[in-house]
Amino acid sequence: MLRRFSINYAVFSMLVDLLLVGGCLRLAVLIRPAMNRWSFIEPLRTPVYLPSILYIIFPIVSVAILAAFAIYDGRKLLRITNELAALSIAILIASISLAGILYFSFREVSRALFAIFLAMAYFSLLGWRGLARLSIRLRQDRADTSRRVVVVGAGPLGQKVRQQILASQGNKLQLVGFIDDGEHLEGSIPDLLGGFKQIRRAVTEANITDVVIALPYSAYHVMADIVARLEDAPVRVWVALGFFDLTIYQTAMEDFAGIPMFDLRAPALNEVQRLVKRAFDLVLGFIAVVFSLPFMLVAALAILIEDGRPVLFLQQRAGENGRLFKVVKLRTMVKNAEQLRYLVEHKDENGNLLHKSKDDPRVTKVGRVLRRTSIDELPQFFNVLQGTMSLVGPRPELPYLVEQYQPWQRKRFSVQPGITGWWQVNDRGNSTMHLHTEDDLYYIAHYSIWLDILILIRTAWVVLIGKGSY
Repeated sequence: MLRRFSINYAVFSMLVDLLLVGGCLRLAVLIRPAMNRWSFIEPLRTPVYLPSILYIIFPIVSVAILAAFAIYDGRKLLRITNELAALSIAILIASISLAGILYFSFREVSRALFAIFLAMAYFSLLGWRGLARLSIRLRQDRADTSRRVVVVGAGPLGQKVRQQILASQGNKLQLVGFIDDGEHLEGSIPDLLGGFKQIRRAVTEANITDVVIALPYSAYHVMADIVARLEDAPVRVWVALGFFDLTIYQTAMEDFAGIPMFDLRAPALNEVQRLVKRAFDLVLGFIAVVFSLPFMLVAALAILIEDGRPVLFLQQRAGENGRLFKVVKLRTMVKNAEQLRYLVEHKDENGNLLHKSKDDPRVTKVGRVLRRTSIDELPQFFNVLQGTMSLVGPRPELPYLVEQYQPWQRKRFSVQPGITGWWQVNDRGNSTMHLHTEDDLYYIAHYSIWLDILILIRTAWVVLIGKGSY
């Protein structure tokens, strides 16, 4: 039985894609003669001839490009929406590549044939994946695949793991209890199964399948002993990293004096990535300015009529490496909005400063429309062309908020801030400064140009439905 995250499933997926692409190409050849009756398509002789080598080139090139987009790595595309977006982008690139191959080799191939091939290939590759997901979900629902979990460490990190397990009902995770040596925990943790030395017995008696180590940094010295006690136990051992999570660093494996080590201060983006990202920003930024200029002019006129000058709002923000710059936006608030900041600022129960309100009294009528449609953000494309911002990146932060950052949060300044980012498309407007930093660090740790493209596509959808914009 194939498991979705297994190497066998990846190989199976490649074989299915190879057969489907080849089959769609052959089917397009058979269908093409029937299209001769359409007046807008040039009639061809029948039967339609297609060079045999293309039946090899098309599937191989297509699967190679899909592999480059990590389509066969199921753990990177857990959500069906992410898989759909990545697959669509990959097939678009594959289409351009295949069209280029035909242009430089077999120009006589019918364009109508190529178009119908692309349509069939796209929907077939998408369709079989949808059916596979449905089949796996139904199979999991029928089978008893529950996993029994014990968490080593009942502190804040362990409690966070507990909350995540309770919230992830679809994964059929069952939290059995905690393992911890803290004497003060007796009675306060009802599902405490014992101390570190009793972990082997607890795992055996409770039929545990997964052990999650969620210890604070100060207790990591006992990890080796815990792992050693579970050496011959049929369980999977996971480590939940908290404050010292390696994902807040850009890590690289290097050979140091013959010893493999992690470099925790490797550059967030290498030179090639920076070059590609900058070229990407310049090309799309210039196109965006051209197409958005009419909207900016109309919005500027509306602001001028309602509240007079200025129509632009220049605000100091913290950029790459903490350098300050002026971000350009269309003004959506009253002229003295900065002096009225106290009207919306407040602190949550943990003492974290909240500076954004859905019912901000400083926002003008025109401003609410501009914010709802995100038109007020359009002038930031000039920041992109100037080089102080990128299309995609961490949110440019206010300097007075940066002063309250904890040291680990400052890692977000290792790349240029962006007009949109991972936080905006996942939890736009619903997270505060102290929460969305983790999303920015996730973006930095997993950066690729394809991730930028995915975020831009999802941004278009978020803006369209107006989620979180106020």
